[in-house]
Amino acid sequence: MTLPQNFGIAMLLTLFAGLATAIGAVIAFMVKKDNLKALSVGLGFSAGVMIFLSLTDILPEAQNLLIKHFPNKADWLIFFGFILGIALAMLIDYFIPDHVDPEELKDPDAPCTHHHKIKRAGLLTAVAICVHNFPEGMATFLTATQNLTLGVSVALAIAIHNIPEGIAVALPIYHVTGKKRYAMLYAALSGISEPIGALIGMLLFTLFLPQMLIGILLAAVAGIMIYIAFDTLLPLSHEYGDWHLSMTGIVTGILFIWLSLILLGHHI
Repeated sequence: MTLPQNFGIAMLLTLFAGLATAIGAVIAFMVKKDNLKALSVGLGFSAGVMIFLSLTDILPEAQNLLIKHFPNKADWLIFFGFILGIALAMLIDYFIPDHVDPEELKDPDAPCTHHHKIKRAGLLTAVAICVHNFPEGMATFLTATQNLTLGVSVALAIAIHNIPEGIAVALPIYHVTGKKRYAMLYAALSGISEPIGALIGMLLFTLFLPQMLIGILLAAVAGIMIYIAFDTLLPLSHEYGDWHLSMTGIVTGILFIWLSLILLGHHI
């Protein structure tokens, strides 16, 4: 089995994106209950990056790959690949929702009936986030193997959006056990599924899928990222702050990633 190009760097980027959940755990230990506005901006920033990259970079990259093999059908294949990505994200969301209640994050000391219920909530959140991170790991890895500059940008966006997921896992665990190491461990484990997803994706792509279909998979990656941005990141950004903070994050994210791509010599 031949390893894809940029394999080592792609795996490191995926690991970095996944383990950003541990950063969320650190923030959970330090952040004041009424100071989540930075998260609002950060989530908007991540959404802006994902939306911009999906529409201006990942879809055109998919077209470049597909048009070589399917000059007359490339547009349709990209269209259906994009829908496939959204459908996959929606199915995962439907069967294993990972909604994070911002009120619990703002007030982790709120009265609760039993400690084991809080701990169970943290564990279930960790399991749900693990499942949700599988396609994100595939997305980061696949994009990095096809275009390293684009892969770095995707890894950054997913890492930012994994930070509040780490908070969601760590807060209830820390609240019940009082032990930072347990909270950090569960938060990190919830993110480690991203590099595992990357490895599984690599095996599937290498063993079962012909190289000419990589463009369809990239289009599906764009669909997954668009769904994450609109279904998860933007609503949570609004709940943590307000639309002004969300818009600040979105615009900053778009301008930041646009400028980064220009400086790195990647043409849109």
